[in-house]
Parts: sequence; structure tokens; C-alpha cells
Amino acid sequence: MRHNVRIHYDNKDGFHEPVMWVWVADGATLEREITPNGRDEFGVYYDLYYNRSEFNFIFKDGKGEHGRWEDEEYSRTFHMCLGDEVWAVANRHNIYNVRPAEPQGNAKDYYREISHLIPEKNFHLPTTDVSGMKVPSMLGGNILKDGSILFGFFHPRAARVYLVGNFNDWQCPGHPYPREEQFIEMELYRGFFYQPNLWLAHINPPVLKNPIEYKFYLQGGSTEVERYTADPYTRLYSDDYKHRNSVIVDPSGFRWTDQDWKTPDINSLILYELNIYGFTDNDPDIPDEIQGTFQGVIRRIKDGYFTKLGVNTLALMPTAEVPTKRGLGYEPCTFMAIEKDFGTPDEFREMVDEAHRHGLAVLTDQVYNHTSNDFNPLWNLIDDGTQDGGFYFSGSTMWGNKVATGKEEVDNMLIDACKMLIKEYHIDGFRFDATHSYFLNHKLLHRLAHEIKDTGFKPDAILIAENLPNEEDLNLDGYNGYAQWSDIFHDKMKALLREGVFEGEGNGVDDFGVPFYFSKDSFAAHTNNTVNYCESHDENSVQFEVATNGIHDPVTKSRKARLGLMASMVSLGQPMIYMGQEFGIERERNRIKVPWAKYGENNRFYEWTKGLIHLRKRYGGLKLRGYNPVDDGMFAWVIGPWLAKERGGEKRVIGWRMNDRGSPEERMLVMLNFENHEVPVQVDFHTTGCWVKLADIEQVNDLPPVGTKNAQDADSILLEQGVFPDFVLPPYSGFIYKYEPV
Repeated sequence: MRHNVRIHYDNKDGFHEPVMWVWVADGATLEREITPNGRDEFGVYYDLYYNRSEFNFIFKDGKGEHGRWEDEEYSRTFHMCLGDEVWAVANRHNIYNVRPAEPQGNAKDYYREISHLIPEKNFHLPTTDVSGMKVPSMLGGNILKDGSILFGFFHPRAARVYLVGNFNDWQCPGHPYPREEQFIEMELYRGFFYQPNLWLAHINPPVLKNPIEYKFYLQGGSTEVERYTADPYTRLYSDDYKHRNSVIVDPSGFRWTDQDWKTPDINSLILYELNIYGFTDNDPDIPDEIQGTFQGVIRRIKDGYFTKLGVNTLALMPTAEVPTKRGLGYEPCTFMAIEKDFGTPDEFREMVDEAHRHGLAVLTDQVYNHTSNDFNPLWNLIDDGTQDGGFYFSGSTMWGNKVATGKEEVDNMLIDACKMLIKEYHIDGFRFDATHSYFLNHKLLHRLAHEIKDTGFKPDAILIAENLPNEEDLNLDGYNGYAQWSDIFHDKMKALLREGVFEGEGNGVDDFGVPFYFSKDSFAAHTNNTVNYCESHDENSVQFEVATNGIHDPVTKSRKARLGLMASMVSLGQPMIYMGQEFGIERERNRIKVPWAKYGENNRFYEWTKGLIHLRKRYGGLKLRGYNPVDDGMFAWVIGPWLAKERGGEKRVIGWRMNDRGSPEERMLVMLNFENHEVPVQVDFHTTGCWVKLADIEQVNDLPPVGTKNAQDADSILLEQGVFPDFVLPPYSGFIYKYEPV
């Protein structure tokens, strides 16, 4: 059967004699040159008769093989389902069944017209443009001061885009019973790189009983002829999993009380990693109806749990919407929508506000390396002909589709997500998941740091990268660079504590001081560049890990768990613990539930942890900062395997003396023994007088007014000379001493 199709071509390539070359994949039965049948406002058109369900075509200048051809990547495939009239655009492989829209102007002019309606506080209207052209994208669904809503959508390939929602009965050309008078067609504007890629609509919606829900309806430009899509910039999804509509959220109505809050300096952080769901699920002290939610965390903040423990920074595992329930949260649908299973956006704000009232900074975990393979609105949303998944993707990772970071328009979206969390949720900073350059282009991280910190958006934002194995390029100028989860520290601690190889890291004495001295000889330029930890959501607890190497004695396992936590808390850099680690919990990696019913705050391990954390908070010597505290006279090694035999030579022991202010009263000394036997050492305390033991592996007792420790205690060391000749380090032990003038 013969069919007829009219193919329109805009000829933006400027061919003098535009010819269409047509062929089929299985032979030359249709292979021929077609000259235009006429011209119209769009360009030229070709009337073609064909007897196949599909065929391929491309344009060239003049007949024969020697004329100028389009690039091969722009060859197009026509399918009968497209109808009897289609449109083709130069330098695109896409085919459209409607005439593509023409740009109405540029986004900068549009922005100037509505800028007086933008709310001033607690509201982020996306304007990020890392190309340097400073194009305000205005993406997402944004409520303005007069109650109107501005909708923006980035799509450089669509022919037409319609706004649909419960405010117009979801009317668009794809509706089963279309009513054209209710259609809201979005207008195309020149945006990024001054190309037509931003679709905008500004409406005054009717008053509705329910929240405003919406989607975009695309004609062309994706892998489907026409499709509905959720808004990549949506702040919230609807409850209906099947439809996953975007929901309008008004971020400006919440009454904040944290006006006097100041994000802490990075060198003062004591991080507590937690999962919103797992942290309070099945907690007997939390009402059933708020367990596993923002409200559950609020209850624990108000009860003073974190204040008593002493941590000052909540490092939240991902809070972005994911398809699964009650999981880790590392499969984001998009990057700005809040996980509704945790609560409402305002409940998230309430949690942050309450945290700030209690002296707690809040960080969120941003997963920018991959997206979900289940529900993923970005997948094939923009068909640019490059690869599976389209514009937003660049291959795959072991966890899912790899996001095309490093591409300016993609980076704009990810940076806007961070800006929105800062502006609308008062977030203090971020931890970025799996940022090694295998998985994520570091152009994004450098631009993000510049856009947020250097431009004044939030100069004190805390930026942390899970960059494993660690790379140096994220240090920036050192003090202002990314803090990195230190793979060097974690792996060495696990190897030492399990007394065997851990993921290729041995428990020998080579380069023994590196992890304790902020991994300076490995990747870090400044103490601010390092986060030390021996447990996280990704790693087995110390007690579980040591058991994998045949160490099962509960007393030994508990002692090792304390030693690992003490090492994390006293080493140079910023310490982090994982929820439940304060009780020495034994668990496998990726376990997000804490059996709170088994533990109480009178637990001995907890009391010891709490005391240790408060020492870290109180004493500057336990949180030295700088490019090289040794050169600054604030740090000196006293024992270590690279020193003489009497000072720990060839043994898995380490110790250092620190003084953060240059005065004797601030001097402290730390020693750690990872051997399974006693190690006698000669300790150079340097300063004569009294050294008070504040902590060992069994107990912590601070000086007044916090504790009852004093120079007359039997375990204090009184020195007439600066060297203590015969200190014995018990197996698996740790000590913290402080100089105390008498």
C-alpha cells in the first residue's frame, strides 16, 4: 500500500538547493533524491510517496554525492505513526508531528517584567547559569507575591509544550476529550547560550480546595512522539505513585525563628550521620505516628538528645524523593522534591529551625552521580540523539544511570537544587555522594562552590564530598575547599582494628602517621579538607568488622570500637559518627535502624562517648586547624613506629602533643595503641608540671566545671623533667592528657 507524507524542513543550514536523500535500512528500494515540492513560512516541503512503515532521510545541498551534507548524526527515521505531515529542523535528528514553536523573545526580558513579583525571603527563583551568560531560567512552579504562578521548563528539543493541571482539568492535546479553549500552551524563549530552550507560562490559577498539581505535556523532542512529564524542578510530588504529579509548594509561609543562627566554622564540626526514617523507627520514646519522620527527629532534638551527646552537626542521609519506601535514600527521582514519606516541606523546615534553636547545623546528602532506574522523569526526557537516556545522562554507574554532570545546563539544575535548600530550608551545607571523577565531573563541584560561596549566596556553606579514593583537586585553596570523607583514615582504622587487610589496606606501620595528621601526605591541603570516621551508613561497624577476622570476644570488640571512635575524635580533621555508634552497636553496612529499646542514656559506652565528644568541643587542642600545624608550632609527634624504639619504634602506636594557642595551659597530649599487647614508651610531655588524664579507653572525666578531675588524682603525672621514661600503653588503648598548672 502506498502512503503519502509531507515533510517540512526549515533549511536553517542555508542550503542553496536543499535536497532530501531517502533510504531504508534493508536495501535500496526507496533510496532516492527528492527535490522540494514547494515553500512555506517554515521553509521548504517535500511530498513523498512510500510503501514502508518507516524510512530514513537526511538533507544535503544539491544532487549527487559531492554536495554538502548534514552530519550523519542528524539522519532521521520516519515512522508511519507520526502521521501524514511532519516537520524537521536543521541540525537535529528529531522529527515532529506539529510545527515547532518560534521563540517569543529572550528570558532576560521576561525576567525583568516579573522581577517585582518575586518574594524577597525564603524563596528561590532559579537564576543559575554557569555558562556565564547570567540567564535567569525561572524554572519550576513558583508562587509569586500576587498569588500568580510562574512556570518554567527547560527543553531544547520540544516542538510544543503545554502546562496541564487540576486548574484546567488537565486539558491539552493529549487529553482523551480535548477542549482547546482550556489549553495552556507555554511560550518558547531564548535562554541558556541564547538558544530557544526555556518554556514559560504565567497564570492566575482558580482557588482550589486541594493543592495545585501539574505536569508538562510535550510534543516532540523526547523518545516518544508526545508525553506527559513531571517537573524536574518540582518541590514535591503528589501522593499518587502511579501519576506522580508535581505539586506547587509555597516556601514563604513558614515562620522561621533562626534569624540569629550562624553556620559554624568547619573546624568546629562534630558530625552525626543519620537517616530520617531509621533514626526514630521503632523508638519506644517516640509516638508511633511520627516515628521515621521529620517530626520524630524534631522530638529528639527537643528532648535534647544531640545536645547531651555533644554533636553539633546533623548530617542527614538523602531527603530527596525516591521511589522506594524506608530505604537508604540513594535513588533520587529528581533533586529538589522532598521525600514525602518523611513529612511535608514545612515539617522539614520546622526540623531545621528546631535544630538551629538547639545549636545544631544541618547538612543534606545530595546524590548527583546517578538517578533511580525505577521512577525517573529525566530519563529520555530530552532526546538529543547521543546515548541511552538522552540529554541528562552520560552512561551508567553500578548504582544507576550516570548523570551528565559537567554539562552546563545539567549543572545549573543541580546547583539550583542546593540554592533552593539553602534559601527555602535554611540548610547549612551539603555532603555530595560518590563524587570521585569516575562518577561525577568535578566541573560541577568547582562551579557549585563558586556559585554558592564566592558570589555571596552563602559564603559559610559547608561542602563535604564522598570522594573515594580521595583526589586533591577538591581542596581549592585548602581552607575553603571541600572536606572529604577520608578513605585513608577509614581504611587504615579498619585494617588496624581487625588486625588484617581491609580492602587492600594493610595493618602495617608504613606511613602510619598519615591518617592521624589529616591525610596531608595523601590528599588534603588543610585540616578543613578532611572528615575522619570509622563508621558510616556505607561501612560495617567496628564490632562487626573485627568479627570478620575472627575476633569474637565481646570485651575486645567493645574496646576496639572505643579505640576507633577515640581515634576519629582526636585526629586532625573533622570527626563523624554514625547513628548508634555512640552505643557501640554491632551491625552490617547499610543498616539504618537503631534498636533504641536495647539502649539507654545510662549505657556505659554511651556515657564514655558523650564524655569524649564534650572533650573535643571544649578544648582547642583537640581541633587544631591549619595547613601544617607542625610548622606552626601547634603539633609535635611524641611516639610512633618511625621513631626510636623507646618511643614506639616499629610498633602500631602513635601519639602527639598539641597546643592551639601557644600558652602552656592549653597543652594536651594523645596516645593510641593498636597492638594486642602492652607497649612501654618514653613520652616527651615537654612541659614540666602536672598532666591530668582526662580520658582513657575505659572512662572520661573532665576538669571542673564539667567534671571532677584535678591535679591531685592518682592517675595524674607530675613531671620534674619534661620526659616520662616508662609509660606503659595497655593493649588496644587510648589516652588524653591535659597540662594543668598547679
